[in-house]
Amino acid sequence: MIKAVFFDFYYTLCYWRQPLEGSLQKVADRYQIQLNWDNFETAYQNLYAEASGSDPGTHNLLATMREIVDSYCAFVGQLLPEGGPSRSRQALQEQMTWELLQYEHSLFAASNATLYDDVIPTLQKLKDAGLKLAIVSNWDTPLHPLTERLGIAHYFDAIVASHDARVRSAKPDAGIFRYALAAVGVSAGEAVHVGDTYAADIVGAQGVGIQAILIDREGTQAGIWPETIRELGELQDAFPFT
Repeated sequence: MIKAVFFDFYYTLCYWRQPLEGSLQKVADRYQIQLNWDNFETAYQNLYAEASGSDPGTHNLLATMREIVDSYCAFVGQLLPEGGPSRSRQALQEQMTWELLQYEHSLFAASNATLYDDVIPTLQKLKDAGLKLAIVSNWDTPLHPLTERLGIAHYFDAIVASHDARVRSAKPDAGIFRYALAAVGVSAGEAVHVGDTYAADIVGAQGVGIQAILIDREGTQAGIWPETIRELGELQDAFPFT
């Protein structure tokens, strides 16, 4: 019998209202800079390969934040036009990075986080059914303040972020799921995990014996996993827990 439902956070419960490209263009316009958009795709891939944060098992939170700031700075540098004195270019790169982070990163831009319309009705329905709820997220800062700002913290019996000093484990590693199971007091066979990333959410949950459900809001992951939904409203109809 299912007693708990775990949720990934980003692109499962919330998204950033202003996309990265819009934030970047706003900063560039402020400095009257013509960005080299031809480099964007490569720079973007490098950014999200490097900006996911250090290994939470070996790095502390401040070291992780330093790494993230550095990765955004490198990203901006790949898009700046060539030329100009190196010192002034470096200063401009660092300043634009700081402004971009204030639009883009959750530590500075919590107001940019937006819940999907189906989140609160689904959480309320599951809570009313007596299920325990948890967030299990690869997130580079503790998530409690952000979920409070979004008005959903009270729905959850546990909010588990990978870089929380009490957790220090990132999906698909088993440790983060085991921490969540212990926090809500259920076994793996009594839990379901819902997330948007196959490699982290599905593989990770399955690895510890938790039933996994892929949420594919954009319809871009057809055929990857048999237990797939397009929105949270489908959750109890497609996979009844009670």
